[in-house]
Amino acid sequence: MGANPRGPLRACSLAVRSSLTSFIDEAGAPPALVVGLSGGADSLALTLTTIDVAARVGIPVITVTVDHGLREGSDEEARRVADLAVSLGARAVVETVTVDGPGGPEGAARDARRAALRAIGVREGAPILLGHTMDDQAETVLLRLARGSGTSSLRAIAPISREADGVTWLRPLLGLRRTDTEQACAQAGLAPVHDPTNDVDGPWRAADGSPLRRSALRHEAIPALASALGVDPVPALARTAALCAEDDDALSGRARELTAAARVAAARVADDTDPGDGEAPVALAVASLRGAPRAVRTRALREGAQAAGIRALSSTHVDAIDDLVVAWRGQGPIHLPGGLAFRVGRGAHARIAFVARGRSDPTDETARNGRT
Repeated sequence: MGANPRGPLRACSLAVRSSLTSFIDEAGAPPALVVGLSGGADSLALTLTTIDVAARVGIPVITVTVDHGLREGSDEEARRVADLAVSLGARAVVETVTVDGPGGPEGAARDARRAALRAIGVREGAPILLGHTMDDQAETVLLRLARGSGTSSLRAIAPISREADGVTWLRPLLGLRRTDTEQACAQAGLAPVHDPTNDVDGPWRAADGSPLRRSALRHEAIPALASALGVDPVPALARTAALCAEDDDALSGRARELTAAARVAAARVADDTDPGDGEAPVALAVASLRGAPRAVRTRALREGAQAAGIRALSSTHVDAIDDLVVAWRGQGPIHLPGGLAFRVGRGAHARIAFVARGRSDPTDETARNGRT
C-alpha cells in the first residue's frame, strides 16, 4: 500500500486503523486478528488494509474463507482467495461448511459462515473483522423496516459487538460505501471475486421464486428510491440506524434499571410459589412494571425472560407477556421458545414469573391460575 496511500485506499486504511486503535485502547493488543474474506471487494479491501495496519504493530492476521459448497468450483475459488491472502501477508484458512437450516439458503449460509468465523475467533482469542459497508447497513435497515421492526432492530449493524463469552466482531468499513472498496481494490491492483448469488437474477431464489430480498433491494429497490426521491437514500438510512442505536441504548439502560428494581420488589413480596424444584423462577413485580412507559417495560420483560434463559422472543410473545402486566384477565401461561411466562399472586403481590423449559413445568394450578 505504501507509506501514504491516497484516495479510497487511504479511506479504507484510516477506517481500519481507527477501529483497531479503539479496540486495542480498550481491550489491549490481541494475539491475532481474524478477517472474514469472501474474495469480494468489501472483504478484499478490508483484508489488504488490515494486514497493512496490523503489520505496523506486529499483530498477525488470519483470513477465513468459507466454502459453502453450493456452486461448482467453489472449493477452487476459495483456495485461490486464500492463496491471495497468503501473498498479501496473512495466514489463510479455508473452512468448508454445510448449508442446511432455517431462513432459506441466504440465512442458512450466513449462519454457517458466522459459526465458522466464530469458532476460529474463539480458538485464536482474536476479534473478528467483517467487511460490511454503509450500503449493507442501508439494506439491513430496509429489510427490517419491511418486517415492522422497532428501534432495537433498526439499529441494524453495529460497528462493534461483543458476545457474552467475549467474542468481539468489528466492522471497520461501515462508514464507507461499496464504491470505496471497489475503487480501493482497483487502486491496489486486486481483482475481486464475483459471487453470482449476489445478483438479482442469481441462482438462489426466495421461497416464492422471486429474487433474494437483499439482492432485490440492492439492485432494484434502492436505485428506485434514489430515482423517486432525487437523492441517494443510503446515507440517510445509515443515519437512521445510528439514531436508532442511540435511542435504543438509552431505553435499554432504563429497562435494565427497571428490571433490577422489579426483581428486588418481586423478591420482597414472594411467597411459597416455587414451581416445584426448589429453585425460584425469575420474577418481576407487576407494581414496578405497570407505570413504566411501554418501550421501557417491554424491554424489561425481555430482560427478565433472558435472565431465565428464554430467548428469541417475537413481538407477539412480548405483547402477550405485556398483557399479563397491563391487561390481566386471568389468562394462563404464555408459551415461549424455551420456556413459559405466567402471572403469580394478586394485587400488590402480583409478579410475572419466567421459567425455562426443562427446569420444572409450571403448568399446574399455580401457573394456570396464579397463587393468591
